[in-house]
Amino acid sequence: MKLDQFLKLIGIVQTGGEAKIIIRAGKISVNGIVEVRRGRKLIDGDEIIFANETYIVANSDPLGRKLARSEN
Repeated sequence: MKLDQFLKLIGIVQTGGEAKIIIRAGKISVNGIVEVRRGRKLIDGDEIIFANETYIVANSDPLGRKLARSEN
């Protein structure tokens, strides 16, 4: 699944255009690294961080598992 599709699937954005805007703005991290490619291929176990929330890509749970992000 691509990053922009994942963001739509879990409800962070409503459209692909909206996904493009927040990804290009550097507001999304994948596995702790800012990602600006909306077509980034996600795999099982990837951690997507947006607005201090972490979402885990899981094949068994296509909507992802939302985890509270601890602030250090």
